[in-house]
Amino acid sequence: MIMSSSATKTDNGIEFSPLRSLNDFLLESGRFQVPNLKDFEKWGKMVVQNLLYYQTNYFILGLVIFTIVGVIHPTQMFVGLISFALVVAGFSHASDAHSQITSFKQSHPLICLAIFLAAFYLLFQLVGSLLVFLLGILLPIAVSFVHASLRLRNLKNKIVNKMEMVGLKKTPMGVILETFGIEYTPFQ
Repeated sequence: MIMSSSATKTDNGIEFSPLRSLNDFLLESGRFQVPNLKDFEKWGKMVVQNLLYYQTNYFILGLVIFTIVGVIHPTQMFVGLISFALVVAGFSHASDAHSQITSFKQSHPLICLAIFLAAFYLLFQLVGSLLVFLLGILLPIAVSFVHASLRLRNLKNKIVNKMEMVGLKKTPMGVILETFGIEYTPFQ
């Protein structure tokens, strides 16, 4: 069941690869094998190439898993999302206003201690919600990594990956891998 045989291209030149069939992704034609853990370079190349080839399937799988975790624990997911955003915003603000915070701490040490203890208590109370939110984020990443590690490549996978590596097309997963400094070289 292939939803689209051609990729969708955006204005900035990023091309979304087509959704691979369930048969190709997981079922009958899918061949799985435990990778050779002694050859990290070959294993890494296989993971990167599978991430590129099945990227649309991985994005949809991630959304489905995130949604399932959110449906099972909606309140904890929402509270975890809000508390995670507040922690990130707090660290961002603290790094921008470092000199102001230092002077406030020196002039009002008891108020700073009370704020720190209250924030720590609140964070401690929200650990469960933060863990549910992080589960919703990290579980799809783990499932995608395990699938990309175990899935053996087929001929179509190899051809599409060569086109991506040569630069004939640029995809979202390719941009993400480049952002994290994961390089892949063609024809090796």
